[in-house]
Amino acid sequence: MTARGVFYVHSAPPALCPHIEWAVAGVLGVPASLTWTDQPAAPGSMRAELHWEGRPGTAAAITSALRNWKMLRFEATEDASPGCDGVRFSVTPSLGVFSGVIGANGDVMVPEDRLRAALANVAMGKSTLEYEMDRLLGTPWDNELEPFRRAGDGAPVRWLHAAV
Repeated sequence: MTARGVFYVHSAPPALCPHIEWAVAGVLGVPASLTWTDQPAAPGSMRAELHWEGRPGTAAAITSALRNWKMLRFEATEDASPGCDGVRFSVTPSLGVFSGVIGANGDVMVPEDRLRAALANVAMGKSTLEYEMDRLLGTPWDNELEPFRRAGDGAPVRWLHAAV
């Protein structure tokens, strides 16, 4: 079974770029040479985009390989495939990792257990409903990443097929 998705590096220090390529190559099982361009939203940093095909779970594996790299902003998406939901992982230095199940129309689908936990936090007075809903939908991550996404409009795109 093959899955496909996109790995977006929204901002990375230039010295980190070859290390990102090595990490992604380790996940995909094939060399990964990304086309790096300047990131106007963060002068002095770089951005890249990679469309991939591989095994289901590849977006999670890429995220796991890079999640603790403190100076990196990225997203890894995976389209739905037979037996697997679509998923998006968003990572920022200040917020950490957000993962969301993505429906066919692109909406974040909130799993029942996450919704119940959020409602319990509100009922116990630990937070507000607005705060919990924003966290469930990934709003803080979207707010932080949106300037970086827009700055990448028109950037070159590359396809990479993983060794299966």
